[in-house]
Amino acid sequence: MEPFKFKLFTIQQDKCAMKVGTDGVLLGAWVSLHTLPNSILDIGTGTGIIALQLAQRSKAGIIDAIEIDHHAFEQAVGNFENSPWNDRIFCYHVSLAAFTDEIDMKYDLIVSNPPFYNDEFESNNDARNKARFTSSLSFEDLIDSVSKLLSEKGIFATVIPYKEEANFIKLADRFQLKINKICRVQGNKNSEIKRSLLAFSKDENNVELTQLIVEKERHQYTDAYQKLVKDFYLKM
Repeated sequence: MEPFKFKLFTIQQDKCAMKVGTDGVLLGAWVSLHTLPNSILDIGTGTGIIALQLAQRSKAGIIDAIEIDHHAFEQAVGNFENSPWNDRIFCYHVSLAAFTDEIDMKYDLIVSNPPFYNDEFESNNDARNKARFTSSLSFEDLIDSVSKLLSEKGIFATVIPYKEEANFIKLADRFQLKINKICRVQGNKNSEIKRSLLAFSKDENNVELTQLIVEKERHQYTDAYQKLVKDFYLKM
């Protein structure tokens, strides 16, 4: 499989069950860095795309990533080592539960593009199941760990299916994570809302609600989408 070339880095993805996709790139471009985080954690890094985007966008001294799948872990490590920010990004081959138990650090920004398909559609491919299905990491387990790893003024950002939005926000609230920002994503103006980009903190805030439409027509991207991702994609 051909590597995916971005403006400032390249993603090798032949060993990863989940390839570079719009969800991850959107999250890495959308999450706000207004708090100037010094420590960032990417949960379930896969190819490493989001961690690399945040290395490009921020001056964070510590960017940690965790990945449970061995092949994806190896690929992410290679992508990090071959990037301009290899001195700032480190990848752990560990489950989120074990990482949460072992690490003493608190992170100023936590991001995750989590698995979100339910078990009924699971395949015989274990690596793909880990990457795609909530049986490998439930939303509740994810949020529980985030609540323990997030600093007092930290931000947690994620991307999930729109149909899971209300449930995810309610679940986060149980762990004292308050919704701050919601961006609902449509493929085009006539399609259904497909994804929700969400940002949480431990502080109650007025919720900022926005909408993003990706395409005007097939392969014709909206100005808003191009503005968001232009620092990454070669042809934007």
